[in-house]
Amino acid sequence: MSVTWRHLPASAREIAGAATDAVEAAKARDNEAYEVAADRLARAERSGLVLGSVVRLLLEATHRDGLDGDDVRQVLERCVRAAATWRPDVDPHVVLVLLAGALGVYDPGEDDSPPDPAALARHGPLLVADLLAVTGRPVDGYLSAAFAEIERTERND
Repeated sequence: MSVTWRHLPASAREIAGAATDAVEAAKARDNEAYEVAADRLARAERSGLVLGSVVRLLLEATHRDGLDGDDVRQVLERCVRAAATWRPDVDPHVVLVLLAGALGVYDPGEDDSPPDPAALARHGPLLVADLLAVTGRPVDGYLSAAFAEIERTERND
């Protein structure tokens, strides 16, 4: 599926472009391209919200019967092991925070060392790329669905 983000505001287009670039770099294990794209994500306001929505949608797609603790552990281990082969700085705690945040069960107030937004931006695409490998689908459709969901939520609030 090919998606254009021309209809989105400039800030959303930047998030979509940076996320796509980071996920593609993660799939290719291209450290240099990944750094550039992750830096763009770290600077983009609300990129965490978008990536969190994409992760949640991917978790729903890959675990249609719901997730339990073992499923979360398996996703965490698979993602960290795969990323560690080319990103030795991958932090399992940050990936766990991303998973818990996407599932709506993370409270940064209860975390002694919550990751900063830059760390989340550097790890989010790793998790997205790992989950996409399970679905075999491109990130475009999940990004579009995430933007639509965010827009719907904001309209209803």
